[in-house]
Amino acid sequence: MNPHTDIVAFVKHGAETRGIRLSEVAFPDEIVLAPGATARLPAYLKDKGHRRALLVGDPLTMAAAKGDELADAIRELGIAAEATLVKPNAAGDVVADEASIVQTLLDIQQHGADVAVAVGAGTLHDITRYAAYTAGLPFVSVPTAPSVDGFTSKGAPLLIRGDKITVPAIGPEAIFADTDVLAQAPGAMVAAGFGDMLGKYTSLFDWKVGHALGGEDYAPYVAELTAMALEECVASVEAIGARTPAGIETLTRALIVSGLAMLIFGQSHSASGAEHHLSHYWEMELLRTGRRQVLHGAKVGAACAVIAEHYRHWLGQAAALNASGPAAALAAKLGDRLPEVAEWLGELPGAPRIRELLRTAGGPDLPEALGIESELVARSLREADEIRPGRKTLLRMINGRP
Repeated sequence: MNPHTDIVAFVKHGAETRGIRLSEVAFPDEIVLAPGATARLPAYLKDKGHRRALLVGDPLTMAAAKGDELADAIRELGIAAEATLVKPNAAGDVVADEASIVQTLLDIQQHGADVAVAVGAGTLHDITRYAAYTAGLPFVSVPTAPSVDGFTSKGAPLLIRGDKITVPAIGPEAIFADTDVLAQAPGAMVAAGFGDMLGKYTSLFDWKVGHALGGEDYAPYVAELTAMALEECVASVEAIGARTPAGIETLTRALIVSGLAMLIFGQSHSASGAEHHLSHYWEMELLRTGRRQVLHGAKVGAACAVIAEHYRHWLGQAAALNASGPAAALAAKLGDRLPEVAEWLGELPGAPRIRELLRTAGGPDLPEALGIESELVARSLREADEIRPGRKTLLRMINGRP
């Protein structure tokens, strides 16, 4: 993809050349990925007729985006601007839970906001998008780190009484991704963004399996878009790990394209498979035991390698002539499509290569490096598919569930 091409125009053009109509997809009005992009936010709010803006962030993200200066620039155009600093939980983490959402909703009401601006990464976007949706407001995205692909999402993964669930919300009215700001993000968050993209290897595989054997809907163009974004990241892994301007732009563009692909399909199949289910399972366990949270993309990247290894083991067992027990049950489920499924898996890099890529990007490559002990990994492989029982992943078939 040409880095100077408008992202939405590129996606729409690809659809048009394939005879795909996207007229009903609610794309953001504007996506600006460029140095100084944040400076264009005030004029955008003015042009849209907004009168009272609420910036939602935390102390670190507001400092990264120069939130005070941004609020002043908004006020200079005659728009009232206030800020909500979302408070951390008892473990010291800002999380998308009931308390964060209620805090944001109360501030929306107190200030009479007519637009919410998410200033931060994935968690703050999830808080803002759901609070805005609940209050009947639009929201605008100002990412401060290229750490997740959910900036354009219409769903909000929330922690409700300790369980991770995804609920309907709204996508952003516009995105202002300032590469000057994104380049200053901590290396761990950049590596997490790469890990979130790397997870597309197993999510795209699971989607193929779910379509072929579970009757799930499938959109080849969405899969193609996601795979293209993934491969561009892998080809630029050294630049991403070195946090060069080109590397940061490539990663951020890929994350946005992956998000737009989900927006087109209306669900997250292209970007979220068993690797995400493991990540969510680990997250809930860390919360339950009062431990600090781990970056989403870091968990997804490590889980991608675990799932790739797990799948190779079980498909090998199922293909054995003397297969018995659960392996024989898996072989029976896959039937005459077992060789085809094994061929699809063979197109993916193995766990050693996935871990090498994670290290090159500057991130952890093993669950243990994230504080995820081997017992928790083993338990998640047995139980995590129950987080999204409607998703027909190979993990669910391995675990003998319909």
